[in-house]
Amino acid sequence: MSGFLFVVPPLVGHINPTVGVAAELTARGHRVAWASADPGLVRRLAGDEAVVFPCAGPVLTGEDGVRPAELRGPEALKFLWERFLVPLAEAMAPGVRAAIGEFGPDVVVADQQAFAGGLVAERLCVPWATSSTTSAEFTFAEALAGMPKVADWLDTLLHELRGRIGDPSGTADPRFSPHLVLAFSTPELVGSGIGSGAEAGAGGRIRWVGPSMATRPDSADFPWTWLDPSRATVLVTLGTANTDVGARFLAECRDALRSRADRVQAVIVDPTNVLGAQADLDDLNDKDDKDDKDVLIRSSVPQLPLLERVDAVVCHAGHNTVCEALWHGVPLVVAPIRDDQPVVAGQVVDAGAGIRVRFGRVTAPKLGAAIDAVLHEPGYRAAAGRIRTAFRAAGGARAAAAHLEELAGATPSKEAP
Repeated sequence: MSGFLFVVPPLVGHINPTVGVAAELTARGHRVAWASADPGLVRRLAGDEAVVFPCAGPVLTGEDGVRPAELRGPEALKFLWERFLVPLAEAMAPGVRAAIGEFGPDVVVADQQAFAGGLVAERLCVPWATSSTTSAEFTFAEALAGMPKVADWLDTLLHELRGRIGDPSGTADPRFSPHLVLAFSTPELVGSGIGSGAEAGAGGRIRWVGPSMATRPDSADFPWTWLDPSRATVLVTLGTANTDVGARFLAECRDALRSRADRVQAVIVDPTNVLGAQADLDDLNDKDDKDDKDVLIRSSVPQLPLLERVDAVVCHAGHNTVCEALWHGVPLVVAPIRDDQPVVAGQVVDAGAGIRVRFGRVTAPKLGAAIDAVLHEPGYRAAAGRIRTAFRAAGGARAAAAHLEELAGATPSKEAP
């Protein structure tokens, strides 16, 4: 029996892929614990019985916290690193160190954006693996070769951070473990060129395990009888991180889908009620209410079960939403907003599994045309089906757990100084 400590940021999209891996390790008889700045969020996603060591740090309501909605490009990158990633690492480091001392893991599994995991593990001589919840980081690492000033700036930030919380003589990049990098995707989506390039740059330690799918707590009360099997169903979601900028886009989606009510029904996820008051559940059975029977607006949905019954997804190209849709063979309309989303959207388009639209400018007619295409042109569904096959063959949580077991057995445990 080995012990595995998952170090995760307080972000839903970064915790969800590791939940299935942790469950698989537990089922195999191993000890599993977590270190996070938001223990409540981890327990909500991984179960009330999850062992969570608290760390300091911001508890966010969205993936980007208080970042100004208008930030894009280099300014958004600067804000992400200087105002969130580096401060989060410094805040979490004492808690991670305490968790390692108390739990005694054989392996630390550090999220790619939870730098404290890798840096503290390196300092304490504990083997560690990277949990890469978005393949865009590999593309970004390669792109830095053409942006020397940005590369130097990031190197300086990481060097100074290592001096404060890690081993000053260490050399590992906390985004890429020297032992093992678990990538929750496959080259069929990422692209063979990007995949092989990242593999070479990481010294062959990347393992493409595909999405890690796990049963989640059923926190959404969904009216399943509302779904009409005679019409196509489209899910519209911007994930947990983009409600601050989503009002216009969701309104255009609603208009585009209502104009197709004779053949399409829609479920729109609207966590902050930007589209107005949510329809009362008692009215959903009233077939005389045209709006309620055409477009269902919910603050949350049970996404994985719902994806088994939808025909297309309109989303922001968040890595988790894209992978979950393609796991079910569902084609997409992607409207990236920021961060890794443009890269992931490009992967979807290059793979032939969807159409990209402009988040800030797309209109209802253009959205409608894109939705019609992914619903009715067979090439998109065929490409989504190919990725579905590759995802399921990659092994997911089982493959990730096997790689972690190998790491735990291959490197003798060392007593932390």
